[in-house]
Amino acid sequence: MTTEDVIRRFKENYNLLIVLGSTASGKTDLAVRLAMRIGGEIISADSRQVYIGMDLGTGKDISAYKQGGTVVRYHLIDIIEPTEEFNLFSYRKWFYSCFLEISSRGAVPILTGGTGLYLDTIVRGYRMAEVPVNQKLREELAGEEMSSLRRRFLKHCPEAHNTTDLLERKRLIRAIEIAEFGRNHPQNTEPPVKIDPFVIGIRCEREELRRRITARLRSRLEAGMIEEVKQLFAKGIGWKRIDSFGLEYRYIALYLQGKMDRETMFRKLNTRIHQFAKRQETWFRRMERNGVQIHWIEGADEDAAIRLIADARP
Repeated sequence: MTTEDVIRRFKENYNLLIVLGSTASGKTDLAVRLAMRIGGEIISADSRQVYIGMDLGTGKDISAYKQGGTVVRYHLIDIIEPTEEFNLFSYRKWFYSCFLEISSRGAVPILTGGTGLYLDTIVRGYRMAEVPVNQKLREELAGEEMSSLRRRFLKHCPEAHNTTDLLERKRLIRAIEIAEFGRNHPQNTEPPVKIDPFVIGIRCEREELRRRITARLRSRLEAGMIEEVKQLFAKGIGWKRIDSFGLEYRYIALYLQGKMDRETMFRKLNTRIHQFAKRQETWFRRMERNGVQIHWIEGADEDAAIRLIADARP
């Protein structure tokens, strides 16, 4: 079967290709190689790569999008400053704009990244309404203890799995604001277009993945990841905000503040990234339990992925 036949048959049944996998599994590299084979463009599903100037800490390897003299177009990378807020609603809006633009050119949109919630909202077509700031509610919650805020949030969302919102006061209050808005305004916004995704997942042998994670962390530190965090702070971004950017930024910030030595920082950060990879795998299993069909391949095997695409049926 020719490449043209593969593309034609894929487009007859699907309008989005998704490549997912845990951190360091090789998903971005595979997505780029597939884009080159089937005329695709990459849409990032990474909650941190949207920020300008946050490169090493987010694994933003722009050089990966250029192979053999060919440049693959990418979207939702380097679109806002680290001082700006970016959330699930923002992502959903940006994604559909990119999706429609890419599709209008006849290219295949390829979604890849490690933020499970972003992937899930597209695959399962979350219906969402933009939630305005409720200043009266914020003033009411300002004096509440964290334990009280958590109870209030869980009252509305007893099955909540995004525990990050339960740890940071600002995000927890925003989560309550969103939950209570949804209760009082049940009308939800339909996605602007129906997504028919074909999902490929990369499995990686446990020890090999652990080796890759550790090697990649060492490489990024050697390439200047600590200096990157220093530059964020020098631009006026406070330690609390830097902490919210995730593991690499959190632990390097602790090191830069003298709260742990470099060896301890590396050891703890390495452990936490391994744990994060396990949580990503758990999230993907949850997606499957919720009805998302993921076609798994062993490693970032381009030929295996192409065979799956060629044989794809609804």
